[in-house]
Amino acid sequence: MLRKHKLLKLVFFFTMDLNEKDISSGRKKELLAFCKPLGLKFHDLSLLELAFHHRSYSNENESHRHLNNERLEFLGDSVLGLAAAAYLFETMKNPEGDLAKIKSVVVSEKTLAPVAVRFGIDSMLVLGHGEELSGGRKKPAILADCMEAIIGAYYIDSGYESAEKYILSFLVPEIEKVQHDRGTKDYKTLLQELYQKKAKECPRYETVSITGPDHDQTFSVSVRLGNVTYGPESGKSKKEAEQNAARAAYVILTAE
Repeated sequence: MLRKHKLLKLVFFFTMDLNEKDISSGRKKELLAFCKPLGLKFHDLSLLELAFHHRSYSNENESHRHLNNERLEFLGDSVLGLAAAAYLFETMKNPEGDLAKIKSVVVSEKTLAPVAVRFGIDSMLVLGHGEELSGGRKKPAILADCMEAIIGAYYIDSGYESAEKYILSFLVPEIEKVQHDRGTKDYKTLLQELYQKKAKECPRYETVSITGPDHDQTFSVSVRLGNVTYGPESGKSKKEAEQNAARAAYVILTAE
């Protein structure tokens, strides 16, 4: 395993030209300050620095044309998935379907992006001018991708055990939220699975009303199961209102 890890690191460095000498002393201090509260200990800060480089920056800078975090993100996504799957397998006796649902929630953009903001990743990103102007620092996809890139960088720098320890430090609380029903459930899926078993039909959603100005609309949606209608329930988007309607119906049906 150790030989494979060293080989991976060697191959990776043949594909990149960013070195620690390219990082300013001020930026190094920022990188070290980022690592300290998270317990990260990089031997080579250039890997961490690369993890913050979004493709919008490399696209706008000819000298950095190939220096972005996409390859690290690709690797980190797999390491993240393995760590999550292994933890769920070791700590839960649930069937595969339950484990897959929890994993899909905790390794999702919706979960990773808020963690990234909590860690201060938004302020560390290296973005192109256009992406900066369009609010790239707050875009969930960019933040989640950077989270995965950091994981990939740490895996290359320090190996799987260190990367796994870092991952579980923020992932376990998210898993526990889902396990204790403090996370966000996909009630539309739960309702559909429940109702299809009972009636072999799918729930039907209807938008009852849309109120408010274009920039601040409120949607009201009901869900129909056979001849019974539940709701309407409201939300700031149609998707949110549908989830709320599905939740109302699901709670009633499971109580029955």
